[in-house]
Amino acid sequence: MDIQTLTPAAQLARDNPNRFPNESGEYRAARNALLAEEIELRRHIERVAAQRRTLPPGGEVTADYRFMGEGGPTDLAGLFGDKQTLVVYSYMFGPHRERPCPMCTNLLNGWEANGADIQQRVALAVVARSPIDKLKAWKAERGWKNLRLFTDLTDAYSRDFHCLQPDGSEDPAFTVFTRRDGTIRHFWSGEMFGASADPGQDPRGAPDQAPLWNVLDMTPEGRGADWYPKLDYPG
Repeated sequence: MDIQTLTPAAQLARDNPNRFPNESGEYRAARNALLAEEIELRRHIERVAAQRRTLPPGGEVTADYRFMGEGGPTDLAGLFGDKQTLVVYSYMFGPHRERPCPMCTNLLNGWEANGADIQQRVALAVVARSPIDKLKAWKAERGWKNLRLFTDLTDAYSRDFHCLQPDGSEDPAFTVFTRRDGTIRHFWSGEMFGASADPGQDPRGAPDQAPLWNVLDMTPEGRGADWYPKLDYPG
């Protein structure tokens, strides 16, 4: 994308023909100013995605990571299937947890709905530290069909890719690997952790991977600072 050839966002906003019943001139002026920022945000997201795609080759994966899937044991190469790119989500569902992290689960609910589509282009795997029978039971309870769940058998993968912390606590992790000419390399991982969080915000990545927050950000209430999704709701 050549930004020098793009029509200025302010002009696109000004030329926007949309009008809504009974809106005031004050509303339209403010909405057009916001629209210009939204256009710039879309362009910035695309610039960041393009920059990510041009990263140089990451580190070669030489460790022998072992997993147990619903179909039996496998290694990292096995998670790729017939794809050249592998997306791994590290699920906060260690053996000490009776039930998994609600925030992770909410995100994966959205990915479940898109899982079949995502896996047309890349491999997608969810790795947790609980035994596979526990993961399978949870998958059945949630009614998930399109997510492949795996147990990290030795915790080595979870430690190396920053899900399992030295103090035994867990963090979610989103990691992308490539396999080119038989060599598996780390391509990208989310690195926006606690130290990178802005005041009053959770240490979330950008763009946000969970549909929930994208929808709430469009509302006057916003996502709030003291509300989080639950695994179940009354009624």
